[in-house]
Amino acid sequence: MEDKITTLLKKIPKVEKGQKVVLGIDGLSRSGKTTIVRSMEQHIQEKDILSCVLHIDDYIVEREKRYSTGNEEWYEYYNLQWDVEWLKENLFKRLKEYNELKLLTYDSISDSQKLYSIKIPDTCLIIIEGVFLQRKEWRNYFDFMIYLNCVREERFKRESVDTQKNIEKFEKRYWKAEDYYMKTVSPIEQADLVIHN
Repeated sequence: MEDKITTLLKKIPKVEKGQKVVLGIDGLSRSGKTTIVRSMEQHIQEKDILSCVLHIDDYIVEREKRYSTGNEEWYEYYNLQWDVEWLKENLFKRLKEYNELKLLTYDSISDSQKLYSIKIPDTCLIIIEGVFLQRKEWRNYFDFMIYLNCVREERFKRESVDTQKNIEKFEKRYWKAEDYYMKTVSPIEQADLVIHN
């Protein structure tokens, strides 16, 4: 993993003084995005580069907006899990222009969104990790995109035993949405760097 991170950091754009570089870590569920980001953060801190990490799953909407909406489950997951346009306007469009963002952040305990402020230094590597990052509404806001490629069987093994028991949810909701993303967006071909994880 150490070698992978060192190689990866050499390939991403260098952050010059007064510049913000937006790096995307895209990949399907359980492909290892969070693990890679944690390792990257350690390396970046050692090099005294300021970074800001955002997890796209922190900005999902309330359950009633993404479950039992009358749409197919895969559609709910791909199109309704996030307010795609709101995030485009309030997160992606403002990343390089503002030093503070006010973002609706999901609280799973209360199943509600609360407004939180995030500070972004003038010189900063902004790392955004999550699924479906290369959708057409968001893709152009990234300076560099990494896609973590991992086969479905391997990713499914990484789920907890209890989660694996509900395979119907994966078949109807997650896997169909993933297939749609792979077919319509072609994230492997679009990425600047593909890591087989």
